[in-house]
Amino acid sequence: MRFIEVLCEGTSDVPAVREVLTRKFNLVEDQDFRIHPHRGKGRLPPSAQLLRVPDPGRDQLLDLLPIKLKNMGQQTVPGFEIAVVVLVDADDDDCRVLKQDLLRVYHELPTKPTRCLFRIAVEETESWFIAQPDAVRAAYPTADRAILDRFRPDAVCGAWERRAECLGHDPNVCTGGDKTEWAVAIAPRLDLDRPRSPSLAAFVAGVSRLLEQGEAGGRPGGTSARS
Repeated sequence: MRFIEVLCEGTSDVPAVREVLTRKFNLVEDQDFRIHPHRGKGRLPPSAQLLRVPDPGRDQLLDLLPIKLKNMGQQTVPGFEIAVVVLVDADDDDCRVLKQDLLRVYHELPTKPTRCLFRIAVEETESWFIAQPDAVRAAYPTADRAILDRFRPDAVCGAWERRAECLGHDPNVCTGGDKTEWAVAIAPRLDLDRPRSPSLAAFVAGVSRLLEQGEAGGRPGGTSARS
C-alpha cells in the first residue's frame, strides 16, 4: 500500500488538495495521506547548497524542499510505501522551467522517495476555483459571476485577487485567513470529474496514476512531473 505525503505552499491550498484525495479517491487523512502546508513558495537552492539548512526565516516550501525530500526518502511507515506529492504555484514563473528545476533537485538528491509527483498550479490554486464559477456561486450565491467569466481557465490574471473581488472584497485588505476561509467553502463544490482548470485536471490525473501504480506494484523509481 502507499502512504502519500503532500507538500504545498500554504493553508489555503489544503482544502482543495484534501477534497481531491478524500472525495475523488476515497482516501482517509492521517491513515492514507498527510498534507504539509508551508509559509509560502520560496526559492530552490542552487546545486552547491542543495542540503544546506536554510537561513532563519527561509522556511518556505522550495527553500526546504531538498531537505524534506531527502528525509522523506529515509522515512518508513510499516506496511506502506511512501510517495510524495509536491504542489507549487506557478505564479509568474515559466512552468516548464519550474518543472525542470524541480526535477533537477530531485535527481541530485543522494536519498529521495522512490515515488515523487510534482504538480504546478497555473497560476495558483485559486485558479482552480475561479475556473468553476458554479462552484463559487454554490458557496457564495451573491458572488459576481461576470468577474469570473472574464478569464479563461488557468489564465495568469491574479486569481486570488479576482476571487476576492467577485466576493465583494478589496484584495488589498484581505488576509491569508480570508483565502483559507473561501477555499474551505468552495473546495467541496468543485467538479473533480470534469475540472475546467487544466492544472487541476493534471493534479487529479497524476494522483490517479500514482495510486494505480501502487496497486499494480509499478516500476520502482518512477517519477512523474508535469505542469
